[in-house]
Amino acid sequence: MLKFFKNAVNKIRKTAENVVEKFNAAVITAKVVIENPVAEGYVDSGVKILIAVVLGALLLAGLYALFNNTIMPTVTQRVQGLFNYNG
Repeated sequence: MLKFFKNAVNKIRKTAENVVEKFNAAVITAKVVIENPVAEGYVDSGVKILIAVVLGALLLAGLYALFNNTIMPTVTQRVQGLFNYNG
């Protein structure tokens, strides 16, 4: 009976040691993944894309306003002046 209890205690000890080793390995793996500076998250990429879209829209709106109100009327006046030449 004593041998049975010793075997049971040894098996429980080995199982506990395996659990502790696996837990430590999981903690180390999680720590490495969290502290990895090379990885780039989905949120970072999404923010970059959003910033690029907003800046592109602002640039396009600015060019549209510039061409529509400043450049095109001047070009139109000069072309009409060329065709209305009475020399």
